[in-house]
Amino acid sequence: MGMGLLNIWRRGLHTRSARLQMIQGARPTKRICIVGAGPAGFYAAQLILKQLDDCVVDVLEKLPVPFGLVRFGVAPDHPEVKNVINTFTKTAEHPRLRYFGNLSLGSDVNLQELRDRYHAVLLTYGADQDRQLELENEQQGNVISARKFVAWYNGLPGAENLAPDLSGRDVTIVGQGNVAVDVARMLLSPLDALRTTDTTEYALEALSRSQVERVHLVGRRGPLQAAFTIKELREMLKLPNVDTRWRTDDFSGIDLQLDKLQRPRKRLTELMLKSLKEQGRSSGTKQFLPIFLRAPKAIGPGEMEFSVTELQQDAAVATSSTERLPSHLILRSIGYKSSCVDGAINFDTRRGRVHNIDGRALKDDASGNVDPGLYVAGWLGTGPTGVIVTTMNGAFSVAKNICDDIAANVLDTSSAKPGFDADGKSVVTWDGWRRINDFEIEAGKAKGKPREKIVSINDMLRVAGV
Repeated sequence: MGMGLLNIWRRGLHTRSARLQMIQGARPTKRICIVGAGPAGFYAAQLILKQLDDCVVDVLEKLPVPFGLVRFGVAPDHPEVKNVINTFTKTAEHPRLRYFGNLSLGSDVNLQELRDRYHAVLLTYGADQDRQLELENEQQGNVISARKFVAWYNGLPGAENLAPDLSGRDVTIVGQGNVAVDVARMLLSPLDALRTTDTTEYALEALSRSQVERVHLVGRRGPLQAAFTIKELREMLKLPNVDTRWRTDDFSGIDLQLDKLQRPRKRLTELMLKSLKEQGRSSGTKQFLPIFLRAPKAIGPGEMEFSVTELQQDAAVATSSTERLPSHLILRSIGYKSSCVDGAINFDTRRGRVHNIDGRALKDDASGNVDPGLYVAGWLGTGPTGVIVTTMNGAFSVAKNICDDIAANVLDTSSAKPGFDADGKSVVTWDGWRRINDFEIEAGKAKGKPREKIVSINDMLRVAGV
């Protein structure tokens, strides 16, 4: 370790945060715990701190580092999206907020303990699992989830050993959302463009040896139901040395429906039709191949079989026709789902989310009775839908419900609650995160990158001074 990095690591090891001392001495009447330091958690904290001037908000996070999907989900070549971290940092540095990293609900602390120590608990720990294709051979090594692939190139601890096989020509991505397009772009982008991002060094090394030349992006339904946004498609169409090839038959009659579409969908469809009309004018050595009206049917050696579908009332219905695509590597990108980390959570295992009404958790799904003091926001409450702005609006709404319930005395805040006791636990404070952040930024400078992420939890804890 260089002296500059060592000094960053040592900074503040023997000091306590004056902010934390002020919080502990103030003895506020209301204590609220947020489990999960991703976008939903920070947006909720922001509104609660603004609305309630006599509360303390404690944020508990499983990882030593904050920001959730903004750090580990947003594509490295989208730094402008990560600017929201500046807003989250201001919230985290509010004198009435405490951050506890490296603390897992269900193992380090259980839900009942938190409910005993806080007037309200808000669960925002996100979606950490992915939906399956439910096909034979899906567990083969050449079939992985887009979620894991994104985690691999973004440096999520535990994903560094994924080792995706990029030695073949053809990759098939099942799904047509923004995550699927992000993955396609990462596979087809010039390496030099990625070297100046915070893509992990091991991912850059693997991508430098990649033999991938064609990426199929396959969806069950048609162009009018494509889930990617116009921004994502524009970026794909502008990739140097990459030809986008549409199938003309997929767009039969689509132009006749343009006038019936709402503006965002109309603009996206117009861009697809324009690209279709212009295709063949460039001669890139790599190809991006969006394919519509195909449903996964079987996985075979070096290929994937799809059923040809047709739309019936916007639903994809399989026909008897099939098509095989060469597929050295298969990436499924058909949705995320959350997991139940504590037995006291009323969890919908089928939908992969917490049973709730407007963010108020239910005691049980049969009666529909709300469990006072327990709330849920983000993908854990809604399922994996929308973008960061969607999450922001949802989190603000649930946070307002918490404030309203307190104002209406739905929650008893008359007696003091102790809050979380971190004694004896290896907890990363906000000052600890600052040391990690400084260390990563300093390590990235030597490589011309915004940061070089630490991917080992033990290394994070060491740098944080835990």
